[in-house]
Amino acid sequence: MTQGRVQFGFLMLLVIGVFVTPDIVYAEEGFPALTVEKDGDTETYSLSIQVLILMTMLTLLPAAVMMMTSFTRIIIVLAILRQAIGLVQTPSSQTLVGLAFFLTFFIMGPVFNQIYDVAFQPYVEEKIDLQTAVTKAGEPLHKFMLSQTRTNDIAMFSDIAGIDDIKTAEEIPFRILVPAFVTSELKTAFQIGFLLFIPFLIIDLVVASVLMSMGMMMLSPMIISLPFKIMLFVLVDGWNIIIGTLASSFFV
Repeated sequence: MTQGRVQFGFLMLLVIGVFVTPDIVYAEEGFPALTVEKDGDTETYSLSIQVLILMTMLTLLPAAVMMMTSFTRIIIVLAILRQAIGLVQTPSSQTLVGLAFFLTFFIMGPVFNQIYDVAFQPYVEEKIDLQTAVTKAGEPLHKFMLSQTRTNDIAMFSDIAGIDDIKTAEEIPFRILVPAFVTSELKTAFQIGFLLFIPFLIIDLVVASVLMSMGMMMLSPMIISLPFKIMLFVLVDGWNIIIGTLASSFFV
């Protein structure tokens, strides 16, 4: 388990490195932690600079997990589902986040495995340097995000950034792809959430109409409709349908 966590953390650091590694100049001040000699050139990496870069990457790790994977769509749909049923604190927020986190592991498994094979393993075996590993780690993630992003969202952010010389999808930079991907994920999540609301809304309308026809206007329809919505969700095996639909939506 510990080794898996270390590998996942390193993979995410490689992904984050796509944004923070270009043309970094290492200062020679401080205690020299590592000296690398290649083709007659010697590079000295300062310990303080290494710690600074590592801490910066760690602060960006939660944002990368949430915004560059399937986590955003899943957690929004689950939150909307809880609201549609009418349960304020059940399941708890911790339960929803945990479920979304492990579903993200399941969905992103092929991407993480590819990053491990093309970037992490060659880097550990010293077949490629860190910059090459970061570049290779970004390619599978770029492909995944691109497959889930709408063309009009990419075009919108390209126009805002003033970039109009993109000829192929592979040339789209991460600074355009990431916000476009997040925007597309938000749209998709709210579309799924709208479809989830419809059956529960129908139950609320039916219960409210029955109560008004019986003259029981002082009784809250939510109290009566809640058991029926829970029963409907259980009878149709709602968790299986929701989780299965969410997982399969990333593999279409």
